[in-house]
Amino acid sequence: MHKKSVEIREGSWEALGPEATAIRRVVFIEEQCVPVEEEWDGRDSACRHFLALQDGIPVGTARLLPDAHIGRVAVLNEARGCGIGVALMQAAIEAARRDGHPRVELAAQTHALAFYERLGFEAVGGEFMDAGIAHRNMQLPLQD
Repeated sequence: MHKKSVEIREGSWEALGPEATAIRRVVFIEEQCVPVEEEWDGRDSACRHFLALQDGIPVGTARLLPDAHIGRVAVLNEARGCGIGVALMQAAIEAARRDGHPRVELAAQTHALAFYERLGFEAVGGEFMDAGIAHRNMQLPLQD
């Protein structure tokens, strides 16, 4: 069995939106039952997007808002556990660093806290509900 190649593309919603939409629909709307109107918040066109391809097939996505908030990190079930989420996060963190942000922030689903902690994020504040799912805010200082 060969190791699957992973490529991360960075671009606009216009460039990556069709693939990102399909992935987010499956992960958030179908699997996690996030209401459609909450998933499509109207902010995508202002964000920088990241698309993960495994052997050329889109399997994951994330977005970076102008205020250095990382969100909508989603990996299709069949590609989980292969480092796709880490690669997406590293690309988004690096983009925020290039933009000169002092830190990146995100709202993590509580089941994913350990994933983000392994990337150096620290939880701040208490637990809150978003789209019926428990979350905590997290941040990562960006120092060289």
